Formats: sequence, structure tokens, C-alpha cells
Amino acid sequence: MSYNEDMKKQVFNPYLPNYEYIPDGEPRIFEGRLYIYGSHDKFGSRFFCDNDYVLWSAPVDDLSDWTCHGVIFRKDQDPLNGENNPLFAPDAIQGADGRYYLYYAPCNTKSIGVAVSEKPYGPFDFLSHVKDKDGRLLGQRDFDPYPFDPAVLCENKKTYLYVGFAPDLSWDFMEKEFGTIPLSSGAYVTELEEDMYTLKGWPSKIEILDCPDPGHDFFEASSIRKIADRYYFIYSSWNSHELCYAIGDDPKGPFVYKGILHDNGDIGLVSEKDRVTYTGNNHGSLIEVNGQWYIFGHRQTNYSTFARQGIAEKICINEDGTFDQAALTSCGLNNGPLLPQGSYDAAIACHLTSKQGALHYLDNCEGEGFQDIRTNHPAFSQEGADREDHPGQYIRNMRDGSTAGFRYFAHSDACSLSVISRGDEGIFEVRSALKEPVLAEIPLTSGNDYHESESITFRIPDEDSFSLYFTYKGKGSIDFLSFSFN
Repeated sequence: MSYNEDMKKQVFNPYLPNYEYIPDGEPRIFEGRLYIYGSHDKFGSRFFCDNDYVLWSAPVDDLSDWTCHGVIFRKDQDPLNGENNPLFAPDAIQGADGRYYLYYAPCNTKSIGVAVSEKPYGPFDFLSHVKDKDGRLLGQRDFDPYPFDPAVLCENKKTYLYVGFAPDLSWDFMEKEFGTIPLSSGAYVTELEEDMYTLKGWPSKIEILDCPDPGHDFFEASSIRKIADRYYFIYSSWNSHELCYAIGDDPKGPFVYKGILHDNGDIGLVSEKDRVTYTGNNHGSLIEVNGQWYIFGHRQTNYSTFARQGIAEKICINEDGTFDQAALTSCGLNNGPLLPQGSYDAAIACHLTSKQGALHYLDNCEGEGFQDIRTNHPAFSQEGADREDHPGQYIRNMRDGSTAGFRYFAHSDACSLSVISRGDEGIFEVRSALKEPVLAEIPLTSGNDYHESESITFRIPDEDSFSLYFTYKGKGSIDFLSFSFN
């Protein structure tokens, strides 16, 4: 295979194009392709999930070859969603009848919608809302769980629906944030009739046993997988930035807490104060592709939680069925480390911190605290409007001590590197790890337009793979667009 073909076959984090903002990804394999069913953020929005659902997929034998199937379901297709409210995180499954069912939660409707298609890539047509035999909608009856973040499991001609949100939240918080007061908080599961939307009985609350502290307890983002003969309940915890999991012998539980699968700041592998990048909420799930397990989650961009991008990592399953927490990388779905050749976007950095470290983004993007973040911290950003109009993404506002880290690259004895940036003069200190000695210094000249630095050659530590960390040293700030192996 030629050099150009090798480069084209690589896949990074984020695994979709830099202009695409699909968080809450539920990975599903249908007809030999890996599909990502997620919500759809809008760059620059002031709320979650402002765009209609779009769908991407890749063949299971080439996870670098992603195809966009376009809009598969619109906000205005739901008859209860007259105000065109956002569509929160969905899930999809193939029913016993061979058709494909999309489950979703429109904001402020207190309902779970169901859409159906003959094909996994849609488009999907509205079918019904989840309801009981009397026609009363799930979420609108007394003592119903909050109908949020649906997940679905089909096996042996039985269909299980999982919904829920936030244990022990005050009613005041729920009414203020979501305009509704659920009477039953937490995660719930219920069985559906063969029509895929009628409730067979009342939802039962999911027990998660042996949870070590309240921070790891269920908050949102229900997902369910069956591995061998056991059931894995995956969820976003009170800590928000992590995806935890619990294992049970029955699809309705109880489930026993087993640990963290993914954290969008690597907290759990490092301390909270040492998070490797800016954190926010998280949502995703597990999938096995050709014998390799992956965990899908998302990261935050643009100083907020409202422009999230899907990321994925290889994850190891142990003989007892447990998983080790996956670490953040730039290579994600790639078949091994990236090639130490060619050019790479700065947007694939898996580590990003300021001199003061990184922090947790709050939903509120206003006020004095937010201005301090914008002034003193870097962020992933892009030029102009949402989606295809401006596909280029970069790291903005790297100030003195800001660091962007990329891991991993295949072994190389030496590197010759240049970078493309704009802004004030200074240098990039280059390291192979955060606290390792400086390997090289790349001079940066000032300018309002992007320009390429001179190329600097240096030796790489003798390891099977290596990382690159660029730390800006200077009195102003720069925007970091890309780097190249020359």
C-alpha cells in the first residue's frame, strides 16, 4: 500500500469530520456496517441537540471510511413537538419483524417517541409514542419515571426499554431546568409489546449494587448491552464526565457496579485536579468490531457543553468479563498508532490544558466566570457557522503554559516537525510526555494569518510508540491549526 493510501486509511479522534457534532453516540452493527445513532449539536448554540438527527456509518472492516446518510429524522416529525424542541439522545434496534426502530426523547414533551424504517440508515417515519394499553403516555402518568435517554434491548422476541434521569434531584431543579416535575427519578426498565411501543407493565426501578460512592451512581445516559450471558448497564454518573457500568444476570437487574469505562478527562486514571482536558457530560456505549471492543463517548468544544463531538477508544475486556478504563488517545478507532508522517490537524489533540490545568465546563456559558475561561484557557473551535460551511477546526487561545497533547504515533528514531499557527510570537516546547524533558523548541513568529514554522529535527525516545506534547511559551496567545512530519 502506498504512503498516501496508508494516510487515508487512518482514523482519529474525533472519528467524524471536524465540522460534525454528534454526541451521545450509540454504536450499532447492522448489515456489516457500524452505525452511530446520536443526538446532533449545533456549533455556537446555547442549548443541547439543536439540529435534526443525522446518521453516519462505516464498514466494519474499515473504520476510517465514514459515510453520512443525511437527516434520518426531523424534530417536526414528532406530533407532540410543536415547538420544534431539541431531540435528545436516541437509540436504535432491529425488531423481531426485521424493521429498524428509533427511540428518542423530545425536550419538554414528557414522552418517548418511536420511529420506524425498513433500513438501518432510514429515513425514519414517526410510529407512536411509548404508552400503556389505555393510551396514556409513558412520562405523563403519576409516578412515571422521567422519559429521558431511552435505550433498548431486543432478544428472544422480547423488547426492553430503559429510561430515566437523575436520582434524588429536587423538584425545583427539574422544573427550572426542564419545565417538568417527574415523580420518579432514577433509571427504570420496562418490557414492550410486539408492536414495539405499548407497555406490557409498569416500569421497575433499576438497582445498582455495590456502588462505591454517590459520585458513580446513575445520573443519565442509559445504555444496555448483552455480552456472553450477562447484561451490562452503561450510564453517565453523577460525576457527569464518566461512563460507568454494572453487570447483571437479568435484563431488569439488579446490576452490580464494576467501574469506569470512559472519562472525557481521564479522571480515574489521573486525579480530578490533573484531568488531561476540559470535561463535561458524557454519553455512549460499547461495541465489539472484529473481536476488538470499543467504548464510544464524546468531548466538549467551544468553551461549552453544547458543541460536543464523538470520540471512541479501544477497551480491553478481561477473562471475568470486566473492562479496564480506556485512556484518551488521538488514534481511537485506528488500527494501532498513527504514522509519524504527513500532516495532522491540531483538533485531534486528546490532551488540552492551560497553565492552570483544565476544568469542567458548566452548561451556563455566560457571566464573569465564563469570560475568565475564554480569556485564560484554550479550546477546540472553528471558523464561522455550523457544519459544512466552515469545516476547519483548530485550537484557539493557547497562552503561556497551554499544552496540546497527541498520542500515539508509531516508533520513529527521529522527527522533523513544523507547525502552522497564527497569533503572537513565542515558541512551542516539544515533549514526548507531559512531564518529560523538552526535546525541541519550535520558534513561532507573529502574524494574523496562518503561517508555517521552520522545521526542527530531534530524536525520539526508544519506545514502541510515542506521544507529542506542544507547550506554548510566550507573552500573548496563538491559534494552533496543524503540525507536520517533514
